[in-house]
Amino acid sequence: MRVPGFEMPTGDVKASLEPLRRPLSIAILRARNPFNVGAIIRVAHSFLVKQVVLVGDEPFYQRAAMGMQRYENLVYLPDEDSLCAWTAERKLPMLVFEREHARTDLWHADLPEECLMVFGSETAGVPATLIAAADLVVAIPMYGINNSFPVTVAAGIAMAEWTRRHFVVLPAERRP
Repeated sequence: MRVPGFEMPTGDVKASLEPLRRPLSIAILRARNPFNVGAIIRVAHSFLVKQVVLVGDEPFYQRAAMGMQRYENLVYLPDEDSLCAWTAERKLPMLVFEREHARTDLWHADLPEECLMVFGSETAGVPATLIAAADLVVAIPMYGINNSFPVTVAAGIAMAEWTRRHFVVLPAERRP
């Protein structure tokens, strides 16, 4: 797989990435989370997700995205109700990552090839309305006395596990 170079115009780079994108979508609740939102956009770009859905109207810290927001398909939704409607319209299974209300853990969760993963803020988590609307509420197993992962780390772990299950390239299949 050949990835375009930065010397191309932004629109050309973005267009050349489209056929490489995965059917995974990520939603981030922006409330009180500006640095983390930018960092998750950067991580999502590394996995070439289909789109990043930003819920709420708070700005995000673009420096944390390291410019990757320019190459991503960003969807802006005003609130959680809009996210539920957007998800239903696309018939995407909604997987909410929330430790306290989890129905399963990441290692045992069904991770559909096409789905939306939802991540809340570190201070407020995911609202009850989204937990109720979720097809699955997932926790990432933790060991030790810490209560939670930083949301950027949690999003990266979830995207990596999804990618491992659906898009692993074995060494014999690698191209130069």
